[in-house]
Amino acid sequence: MGARVINPGLSTTVQDLGRPGYFHLGIPIGGAMDRLAMRAANLLVGNDEGAAGLEAVFIGPQIEFTSDTAVAVTGADMPIKLDGEEKPGWTAFAVKKGQVLSFDFLKTGARIYIAVAGGIDVPVALGSRSTYPIGALGGFKGRAIAAGDELPLGAAANAKNGRSVPEALRRGPGRPAELRVLPGLYWHRITEASQDGFFDDDWKVAPEADRMGYRFRGGRKLQFVEREQPFGAGSDPSNIVDSCYPYGSIQVPGGTEPIILHRDAVSGGGYFMIGTVISADMDLIGQMQPNTPTRFVRVTIDDALKARADREGLIGKIRESLD
Repeated sequence: MGARVINPGLSTTVQDLGRPGYFHLGIPIGGAMDRLAMRAANLLVGNDEGAAGLEAVFIGPQIEFTSDTAVAVTGADMPIKLDGEEKPGWTAFAVKKGQVLSFDFLKTGARIYIAVAGGIDVPVALGSRSTYPIGALGGFKGRAIAAGDELPLGAAANAKNGRSVPEALRRGPGRPAELRVLPGLYWHRITEASQDGFFDDDWKVAPEADRMGYRFRGGRKLQFVEREQPFGAGSDPSNIVDSCYPYGSIQVPGGTEPIILHRDAVSGGGYFMIGTVISADMDLIGQMQPNTPTRFVRVTIDDALKARADREGLIGKIRESLD
């Protein structure tokens, strides 16, 4: 049982929900950029929510299946085709041996998630099948898939074709996208005017946006409170003595362009962090294209905890809708 890659698309990798527990060793959590979409795709085809599937960005792959199975594609709006016939997104559909899955041009969003009944059965590395390309770890031989690759599939257990996630339960960034931010330990390093300006200004996603992080442009340069730089912090006021970087933290090198650190980001360094995007909104970033207008919204820890609970409630509603 398997699938043969005819055309890999653009940076298509095997991903699951990641490998937590190794960040202190410099190994990022990895996994799907849009975890909600990944979980929904797996649920549609009867997999465990953490099963491995494919994540494709901007351009989808072309894949021939060598056995009968079920497939679901979630995430971005990228028209799905099976032997040239269009199929609905966020819906499980049957695939026969020899049929070819392909995709048309991207309409909205940035990343699609392809789940196959039984999951992509690549070896587990440090508790996960997700691909960390920079470290050549996990996934299919530690890299993005390539033409001619034969992807092994696990045994399908509970595949049910025709199941669909209701549109009301599908989540994506608005326009402008709003990302909720909790100010961080270094918030005091910038002036009050810059603190207000960061949330008042209009930003846009820069072309430098990938699995490591998303850069933003358009807002005013941050002004720092004057201080004597501590030993080991470097000369730029945006430098600090090396510190840990939480998932979702926002560093601003030189005070000019914020960078939100995502699934494959480094775990520490010497740039100060203005704050952290709350976990409930990190999936949205994975669906933002370059030039997407963005606003940052200040929230409290109570707001962040409620948003996390609401997101888990949304996932629960998806499960209920598919039972």
